[in-house]
Amino acid sequence: MTMHAAAREGTSRGAAVFRALAAEADAPPWEAIRDVAPGLGAHIEHGLGALTGASGLDLRTREIATVCMLAALGDCAPQLAFHVAGALRAGADETEVVEAIAQVSLYAGVPRTLNALAVARPILAAHRGVPHVAGRPAGQADG
Repeated sequence: MTMHAAAREGTSRGAAVFRALAAEADAPPWEAIRDVAPGLGAHIEHGLGALTGASGLDLRTREIATVCMLAALGDCAPQLAFHVAGALRAGADETEVVEAIAQVSLYAGVPRTLNALAVARPILAAHRGVPHVAGRPAGQADG
């Protein structure tokens, strides 16, 4: 396979992976930056296909790992929200997502874990059809 053919395949696979993870109305991030940073956009699209679309781990497992990494990094709320929803779409259940985020507390600290849960909470609630109670911190009980 030529380098150009391999690049096209990675790009095509990147678009397919994005569609598998995204809500119908979501636009790929590479489209949002095409006018400013087309090379970065191409890199993101290709990377999504070449890494996330690769064999070896299923998409559900890759998304759970991605949720953990973004939670540990902190300050990635839009990306974390996308990948929490993506993990659910890829077959993870709510308990798996919450437990994966909780695991982050041992390595990246409780504040980042609580922040990640605050990002995940409305997505998990929407996924199960329960309205999110705005303004309530992650982990705060009802009543």
